[in-house]
Amino acid sequence: MSKIEINKLTNANVYMNGINLLGRAEEVQLPQIKHKMAEHKALGMVGSAEFFAGIDKMECKIKWNALYPSVMAICSNPFLATMIQVRANLETYNGTGRIKEVPATAFLIGTFKEFPLGNIKPQENAEYETTMAVTYAKLIVDGVEIFEIDVLENIYKVGMVDMLATFKKNTGA
Repeated sequence: MSKIEINKLTNANVYMNGINLLGRAEEVQLPQIKHKMAEHKALGMVGSAEFFAGIDKMECKIKWNALYPSVMAICSNPFLATMIQVRANLETYNGTGRIKEVPATAFLIGTFKEFPLGNIKPQENAEYETTMAVTYAKLIVDGVEIFEIDVLENIYKVGMVDMLATFKKNTGA
């Protein structure tokens, strides 16, 4: 029995406001969660340290493989939040081959801040990359919530544990 297990995630499907967009997105760049860190230095300390101070803005980029008017109509409205779901199949391999497949789903809510008219070249398919300002992100793998962040509702959970519970209690939020 092999001791090493390797996960592979090589394909996915995009849903926009619940509509299946199979085969239309060429690439999805999900948000990079970046913690804002505040530096602390003081007399008597041998060095400085950084501590959590919030979450930096999040964004998602989707490259579409053609012009889809229904998609661009949604992306062109900066006043209406859009729900994006990226559903993938996470495979696990060991020395005997593939041993497991589980769903991995990213849920996003945000507003589009960039939408293109396209890059058109002779004898090549036009490309359309949209950029979304994300206010909500959640990742679920095999039915287990990995994290949930909702900037507008002041939610930050890691595995169902509310990272802001004490802060909310102390501030009455």
